[in-house]
Amino acid sequence: MVNVEARLKIKGKNFEILVDVDKALQLKQGIDVSLDNVVAVNDIFQDVKKGLRASSKELEENFGTSDFKIIAEKIIKQGEVVLPTEYRKKEQETKTKQVIEFLIKNAVDPTTRRPHSESRIKEALEQSKIKIKNKPIEQQITEIISELKKIIPITIETKKLKILVPAVHTGKVYGLLKDYKETENWMSNGDLSCIINLPAGLQMDFYDKLNGVTHGSAIVEEVKE
Repeated sequence: MVNVEARLKIKGKNFEILVDVDKALQLKQGIDVSLDNVVAVNDIFQDVKKGLRASSKELEENFGTSDFKIIAEKIIKQGEVVLPTEYRKKEQETKTKQVIEFLIKNAVDPTTRRPHSESRIKEALEQSKIKIKNKPIEQQITEIISELKKIIPITIETKKLKILVPAVHTGKVYGLLKDYKETENWMSNGDLSCIINLPAGLQMDFYDKLNGVTHGSAIVEEVKE
C-alpha cells in the first residue's frame, strides 16, 4: 500500500487528499471501489505535505458542500493522482511492452509484407524517442506509426468497415469511431453511416465495444477493395 496525493485545482487553489495509489487509480478508471478503502486520511488539504487543511468555508465556496466523501471522490475522478517515480517507470514499461506486442501482431514491412521482429521494433522505438502515453493503444497508434516510419518501413494491416449506427446510439458511439473514421454521412432520420479503417488486431475488441454500446443494433459490413 503506497499513499500519494490526489489533487484538484479550482480557481487557482489546490485541494488535496491522501490516497492509496492503486485503489485511487481504480476508482478514477470507473472501477467500483469503496471510498473508505481509497482514502488514507479523512481530511481535505490545501497542501498535504505541509499539513495545511482547507477550511469548511473554502470547501463550500469551491465545491458547494463540505461533505468529505463527495469532495474526495470529485478530487480523485476529476483531478490528478500523483504517481511515484517507480510507479510511473513500471507503468511506462508495461505500456511500451503492449505497444511492441501490438506492432508485432499487426504491423508489417510494406516492401516485403513480413512482420518486423521484436528487437527491431524495440530498437526503432528507442531511436525515434517516441513518448508512449498511458492511454489506450488505439488512441496513439497513428502517431506512433508516423514516427516509426522515419526509422523503418512500417505499416499497419487494416480492415475497412462500413458501419450504420441507429440515431439513438450515435452520441455514445462517435467517440469510439473517431480515431478510425475516414468518412461519415448523417442520415435524415439521425442514423450515422461511416467508413472506418481499423487495425486488424483491434477488430474483435472493437466489435465487443460497439455491440456493448449499441446493444448489437449497429450494422457492420466489411468493405472489399
